[in-house]
Amino acid sequence: MFVLAAATLAPVLPASAAPKKVLVVTVTLGYRHGPSIAEAEKLLPQLAAADGRFAVDFVSQPPGWPTMPSAPKPGPAGAEDPTFLAAKAKFETARQAFQEATEKWTPSVVAVLQALSPQNLKKYDAVLFMSTTGDLPLPDKQGFLDWIADGHAFIGVHAATDTFHGYPAFIDMIGGEFKTHGPQVAVECLNEDPAHAATAHLPANWPVFDEIYQFKNFDRSKVHGLLGLDKHPNNKTPGDYPLAWCRMFGTGRVFYTALGHRNDIWNPEATDNGKRVNPAGTAQQFQRHLLGGILWALGLAPGEATPQALKQ
Repeated sequence: MFVLAAATLAPVLPASAAPKKVLVVTVTLGYRHGPSIAEAEKLLPQLAAADGRFAVDFVSQPPGWPTMPSAPKPGPAGAEDPTFLAAKAKFETARQAFQEATEKWTPSVVAVLQALSPQNLKKYDAVLFMSTTGDLPLPDKQGFLDWIADGHAFIGVHAATDTFHGYPAFIDMIGGEFKTHGPQVAVECLNEDPAHAATAHLPANWPVFDEIYQFKNFDRSKVHGLLGLDKHPNNKTPGDYPLAWCRMFGTGRVFYTALGHRNDIWNPEATDNGKRVNPAGTAQQFQRHLLGGILWALGLAPGEATPQALKQ
C-alpha cells in the first residue's frame, strides 16, 4: 500500500520526544464497513510509522461477531405465497439464533472496550473511532467525554457519526449525527479552509467518488468547516452539506471526516467489487487529509477551529 511522505506536514519531533499515542476503535454493533475498516487497520500503523510523531494501538472487533439475517420480502404472489411463508419461517429461526449468539458475544465486546475506561485512557492522547456503529458499551461514557474535554483528542471517520444515536452528549461532541445516504456518487468537495492541515494540500474543488453522508443535529455555528458541498450529492438541490469539520470540545480537539466508505479511497491499489473508481491520486490525497486531521487533533499540525461562515 502506498503511504504518503508524512514528514511534509510538519517537522519530525526530536528523537528524545515520546510519540503521541492514539487508540483506534473499530468495534461495531450496527452495520459493519468490514473492507474499509480492514484498509484502515493496515494504513494507520503505516502512517504513524512514516510520520514518527504518533503511534497507534487498536481496540478491534472480538471474534465471533454474529451476522444479522435479512428478512425476506413478498414476491409477486403476495404475502400468503407458500414460498414466502417458508422463507419467513426460516428467517424467524435464524433471527432467534442471531439473538442468542449476540447475547453470548456481547460480553466479549464489553471486555475489549474496557480499554476506554478513564483509567486506561490516561495512557493515550487521542481516540479514533473508525466507522464505529451502534450503542457501544463503554465502561463510562460520560467519563470518556470528560477525558476529551480535558485536553485530549477525538478523531472520527465515516460511520463514527452512526454511533450513540441515543446519546445526545456524544452527538454534541462529534458535531453531527448520521441521517442517511444515497447511492455512491461523484462529488466535488469544496475546500472550506485551504490553510488547515487536513485540507491545505487539496484543491478548491476536490473530486471524490464515495458514499456521501447527510446529517442531522449539525450546527455549523459550533464547528469549523473543512470540506462540504453546496448541493445535495444525489439530487443536486442547493444547500449546506458538510463532509469534514473540526472543533474545540472544552480544551480537547475534535476532527471528523465523513469520507472513507470505499476501499479505493483508502488505498491507491485497492478495488471495490473488482474495480477502481477513484484514481490512485485521490487515495493519496485522502490519506493526507486523514493524517492532517490526526496531527491537528494531536496539536502537531496547524489549523483553526473557530466556526466560520460559509462563503456565499
